[in-house]
Amino acid sequence: MQPVVRSMLFITLLFNMLPTVFAETPAKPVAEQLVDTLTELAGGPHPGFRSNHAKGIVVEGHFTPAASAAEVTKAEIFTAPHPVVVRYSNATGVPNSADNDGSAFPKGIAIRFQLADEASADLVCISVNGFPAVTPEEFLGLLQAVAASRDSQAQPKPIEAFLGQHPAALRFVMTPKPVPESFATQPFFGVNAFKFTNAQGETRYGRYRIEPVGGAKFLNADAAKAVDADYLMHELPGRLQQAAYSYRISVQLADPGDEVNDATSVWPDSRQIVELGTLTIDRFRTDGAAFEKTMMFSPLNLVDGIEASDDPILHARPVTYSISFNRRLQSH
Repeated sequence: MQPVVRSMLFITLLFNMLPTVFAETPAKPVAEQLVDTLTELAGGPHPGFRSNHAKGIVVEGHFTPAASAAEVTKAEIFTAPHPVVVRYSNATGVPNSADNDGSAFPKGIAIRFQLADEASADLVCISVNGFPAVTPEEFLGLLQAVAASRDSQAQPKPIEAFLGQHPAALRFVMTPKPVPESFATQPFFGVNAFKFTNAQGETRYGRYRIEPVGGAKFLNADAAKAVDADYLMHELPGRLQQAAYSYRISVQLADPGDEVNDATSVWPDSRQIVELGTLTIDRFRTDGAAFEKTMMFSPLNLVDGIEASDDPILHARPVTYSISFNRRLQSH
């Protein structure tokens, strides 16, 4: 082969390779970017801890169904008694976050119903009725705006610009988040809607509500500033040495036309609420710190009679949790 021909072939081959050689690294999946950004915001990684809701406490108890539950669902978790494991938590991936700090809100509750043959079902809620984003991509944008604002000199800061363009996120940020006297006095709300089916095959969409039987109780502004950074984690074991406490678990049902696939859409209080049963907490789990490191709760760990809606936030949550969970296990 002539040298000139060989040179032309080489140049042609090189140009054909250029798009591959200089191609940008493909972006990580959104779920992985969410975990990365949450970890960055928490000053992590913090080996062995969740990327969000890192600080928590574990208790145990039992669920007793209400007769009215059968009107809504045939799901065995709400039609028969079951033992439960419950984890409360602070928001963010900071393992030593102060319980009364604004960044530690919303608080979280994860309930595992323990069924026969080692089966289980989970219910995962937060202490605010609503969510700041419609999609995982939008939630990632919110977190990235928070991260970009830390050292930004821009006016407005990235987070201010984001909130100005996303009314639902601004509404979530501005929603009052009072400091509870105890996890036992804190109400919780389902972020996402689920489809409930009863024994007659009738279906309704609904969101969970978890309300303290003794009523919601919060600290006033002065008391909230004065409490210890770990006051919620210390208060609960002492409370359980004295007595058990309970919540009423209910479902708020959507009316026709209500948005069931948008986590930012809060339904009016006038919507029907059906009681599912009573959650009673009576024991502090002494091995909770070790137990929670190897436990992953998932809002899509469901049973017959409850199905996921098409809410994109709902479907992203288990994927994101799984990535965080795998990193947690690998760090041991």
